Amino acid sequence: MSTENEQDGSRNGASSDTVGDDPDRVVIFDTTLRDGEQSPGISLNTAEKLEIAQQLARLGVDVIEAGFPITSPGDFEAVQSIAREVVDPAPPIVAGLARTHVADIDAAWGAVRDAERPRIHTFISTSDIHIEHQLQSTREDVKGQARAAVAHAKQYLDDVEFSPMDATRADVEFTAEVVQIAIDEGATTINIPDTVGYTMPHEYQAFLERLYAMVPGLHGVVLSVHCHDDLGLAVANSFAGVLAGARQVECAINGIGERAGNASLEEIVMLLRTRHADIGLDTGINTREIARTSRLVSRLTGYPVQPNKAIVGANAFAHESGIHQDGVLKERSTYEIMDATTVGLATNSIVLGKHSGRHALRAALEEMGYAVEGQALNTAFKRFKEIADKKKVLTAMDLEALVTDELRSEISGYSMEFFEVEASSRRPPNARVGVRGPDGEVSEGSFTGDGPIDAVMAAINAATGLHAQLRDFKIGAVTEGQDALGEVSIVVVVDGSSGSGQAVSTDIVEAAAKAYVRALSVAVQRAQQAESAVAVPTP
Repeated sequence: MSTENEQDGSRNGASSDTVGDDPDRVVIFDTTLRDGEQSPGISLNTAEKLEIAQQLARLGVDVIEAGFPITSPGDFEAVQSIAREVVDPAPPIVAGLARTHVADIDAAWGAVRDAERPRIHTFISTSDIHIEHQLQSTREDVKGQARAAVAHAKQYLDDVEFSPMDATRADVEFTAEVVQIAIDEGATTINIPDTVGYTMPHEYQAFLERLYAMVPGLHGVVLSVHCHDDLGLAVANSFAGVLAGARQVECAINGIGERAGNASLEEIVMLLRTRHADIGLDTGINTREIARTSRLVSRLTGYPVQPNKAIVGANAFAHESGIHQDGVLKERSTYEIMDATTVGLATNSIVLGKHSGRHALRAALEEMGYAVEGQALNTAFKRFKEIADKKKVLTAMDLEALVTDELRSEISGYSMEFFEVEASSRRPPNARVGVRGPDGEVSEGSFTGDGPIDAVMAAINAATGLHAQLRDFKIGAVTEGQDALGEVSIVVVVDGSSGSGQAVSTDIVEAAAKAYVRALSVAVQRAQQAESAVAVPTP
């Protein structure tokens, strides 16, 4: 049942100079680093965003919405770094989001101007509920702002995208007016967001078809869809939009994003790839990079992928039923409509242990796509040896977890120096820790708890003097077996600000301690920035 496209895994990553030139080609606009990062508890630093962006380029996305430059100096820096550095294997379009304010558009241009293919994405609401209650404005003012914003952006570059936010709850006639104004001023992409995930597929398709009928200029630009998953319909609505004529889909890795998230990139891509013979549409995505991209985003954001998640979940290609197992063993297509290898889930053959040398490690990492040299290789090798002494065999997934965990730039703040735990069934566990603070000084604390991990977290609170509220705690195994690496993801709240942290180790208590300290660092930084943070609505 495999198609030629499945076997290839990609369409050679081909990307036309101007997106939307091929009527059978759906442009993939990835908003993981913008809308995805707005998920509660996610706070990526510049190095982490750059690492994800580089992987998105290897995945073959057409457009990377790198951030919202006006919101903070850190976001501006991240967008600028991505614009300057993400050029391989082919430079994607790098977009910066902007409200219809002059300052927003100027900031977006400043951040993306060094990209080989820059884009400014500007937006304003067209629904009366937003115009009245959020903007406290009028329809005429909205039209004026849309006109001025697109015109201002066009002074800087040709590629301008415009979004009428909350369009699916807006009056279609008024939205059509605003869309025509944006096209008249030179917008090259028109995005129709289902901002609150309210619409249903047949409604969304009908809405877009009415826009095509009412806006003559819409046939001369790229129509885009941006759907949220509040009712679990983001991918279905996006697909309905494509059937209506849209040729750009805005989506995120693992479907992360505001509230219930965005349309899942891997789901829409594999839907088009698997059913290509029936619908005649496809993307330029190298699907063999999907699984790795999913794991990277999950680790760096601290958002685990649910086991039954389509395409990238741990159970997506697993079979427990005896009938299913028998069928798959005889012929894969009896119970699998996709080949796992097409999304990068091929069985790995990397076998590394405690007797392996530095060159073997480097070769294994290079085979996985990680170029590690110098001090970074020394750091990786030291950590590899520590784990290899505890595990008989290290798999590719173990190595990927270690590289992600140990070699990425650490968030400045607190770091774990040591921990000691005494545990017994006869008395409460007691933990003693040493934590290095932002000032470089090491503070010690000790505490008891309901279990070893609870005691360590309480001791870290005592050492730092912080009173953090644990909001989420997840433990998972990176690989199988008794000696598997444990992966811990934690979300904490400090002074009303949340932060997430992740860590891996064969010792789950150590992983929990490191993850907790990292989460504290993020939460403290966000709490310190809260007073100066700019709250801005997004499509």
